[in-house]
Amino acid sequence: MPVLQAIQLSKQYNGTAALSNLNLSIEKGEIFCLLGQNGAGKTTTINLFLGFTEATSGKATINNIEVKTNDSSTKKYVAYIPEVVQLYGNLTAIENLDFFSAIAGFKYSKEKLAENLTKAGLQSEAHHKRLSIFSKGMRQKVGIAIALAKNADLILMDEPTSGLDPKATSEFTSICKNLAAEGKTILMATHDIFNAVNVGTKIGIMKQGELVHTLNTNEITATALQQLYLETI
Repeated sequence: MPVLQAIQLSKQYNGTAALSNLNLSIEKGEIFCLLGQNGAGKTTTINLFLGFTEATSGKATINNIEVKTNDSSTKKYVAYIPEVVQLYGNLTAIENLDFFSAIAGFKYSKEKLAENLTKAGLQSEAHHKRLSIFSKGMRQKVGIAIALAKNADLILMDEPTSGLDPKATSEFTSICKNLAAEGKTILMATHDIFNAVNVGTKIGIMKQGELVHTLNTNEITATALQQLYLETI
């Protein structure tokens, strides 16, 4: 059974199609990277699975449960990491994790909180430092720790490597692969073609609200993907 599935999923805004008849199925442990220009439908897809907006037609499901707005049935299975992780700069990493874990209904010991931060790649000396001094890469790690604390089956990410330097991107890629190896499923919207090949198990290329190509990353090189992408858009 797919963790995430879109069946003829469409979304229109004022008569303009943002997403058209999307059919998508992602299995447990897969990392699916959505590529496409701004306005291609990547963020709309993620927002529909988060229940942030209502589909015009079709269906989005998580663990075979239909996603609906203002309905918490699927939210317990999902964690979301946006391009800019919204955290409290005046709180430390461990305080942020404790706060957002509590909102999700989880209460952890300080040791368990530290364990999740470490698992997300944040060095122990940063656990008790305020987020106001963190780099974007460090903030992303706290966001991943929050997803771990929520014990979500599915992690949705919107441009997670935007603004990260090569070292931080490499660390992020390793963390994602470790999560997938543990059975987590990831859907990632990105512009980063080369990282998509490195981190993803599958890649989709979107154009004007349609998914026009779906590829296995073990069957294409970054150079070939770049060429296909440029020809597509």
